[in-house]
Amino acid sequence: METKYIKTDNNTVINEKTIRWIHKMGDCLEVCSKQTGCSRDKKSGDTHRICKLYSPESYNKLNVLFE
Repeated sequence: METKYIKTDNNTVINEKTIRWIHKMGDCLEVCSKQTGCSRDKKSGDTHRICKLYSPESYNKLNVLFE
């Protein structure tokens, strides 16, 4: 099976299989890929941000889950 990756806004790629949760915030998605889970506190830096403006392909791929 092929490993698939998602590009984040800060030029990081994450393995789709490691995604724990996704939170939609307007035209951006907050993605947790940490094995032990992530804090929703923005100051923690635990999550990755994927915005329609900066990473449209990744955003569209994950946004279908919210439609």
